[in-house]
Amino acid sequence: MSLPGPGNPDPGNPDPGNNVLEVEDVTLAFDGVTAVDGVSFHVAAGELFAIIGPNGAGKTSIFNVLSGVYRPQSGSVRFLGQDVLGKRPHKIAAMGVARTFQNIELFAHLTVVENLMLGRHNHMRYGALAAFAWVGRARREELANRAAVEEVVDFLELEQWRRLPVGLLPYGVQKRVELGRALAMEPKVLLLDEPVAGMNVEETEDMARFVLDVRDELGIAMVMVEHDMGLVMDLADRVMVLDFGKPIRTGTPAEVQQDPDVVRAYLGEQHQTVGGSA
Repeated sequence: MSLPGPGNPDPGNPDPGNNVLEVEDVTLAFDGVTAVDGVSFHVAAGELFAIIGPNGAGKTSIFNVLSGVYRPQSGSVRFLGQDVLGKRPHKIAAMGVARTFQNIELFAHLTVVENLMLGRHNHMRYGALAAFAWVGRARREELANRAAVEEVVDFLELEQWRRLPVGLLPYGVQKRVELGRALAMEPKVLLLDEPVAGMNVEETEDMARFVLDVRDELGIAMVMVEHDMGLVMDLADRVMVLDFGKPIRTGTPAEVQQDPDVVRAYLGEQHQTVGGSA
């Protein structure tokens, strides 16, 4: 297996001009422990790119690098052609990178609409005084942002819960609201951190449908970390497999499932395919 060299950071990248996200040779370590080791990948416009690997493989660490929470010791991350390393998380979010979280990070006492409105903060340009008076520009922007939120409500089929506090909603609906808050930001890249973790079968199927709709109808590029291999193999356009922070294979779901290095690292010697039986 050939590794990317300095002159060819991503050999599986046929059209660099179509990329919204480019990660090259990123290495991140904590107190001598390497969490991410020479990771390179790209995400094209409208692509669903999945990152998988055993627990502790470095998946969430990569998300924290992409969103500005961690700064790696080496490598580069470019979003829409701009270097984002060193930028604060809120600056990266303002550029068009939105994220959901494995553990729900909503305001339980606020309604669905109020939580979604929080995703519009980067689009609000008026100050506190104008907001208090609610006239002129403040009123126009507020109405425009509320209209954008209502579109998200319709898109994710949240109408029946829109005025309820999210803390009263079923778990699967809360995860959908968190996806909606990220979509309300109008992102160019959406980072999905285990979007179906803890869901039952019906909730998982609903979320899978909405994720596909985000890609196919909205055209938003996505990077997804997920342990549900069935979901990953059904939804992803390409998959990168990590093991102890190192990428061991990037390719289509079919290619990844049949790679013997992936089988050994992820499932053990006795398995024949990703998601297969012993």
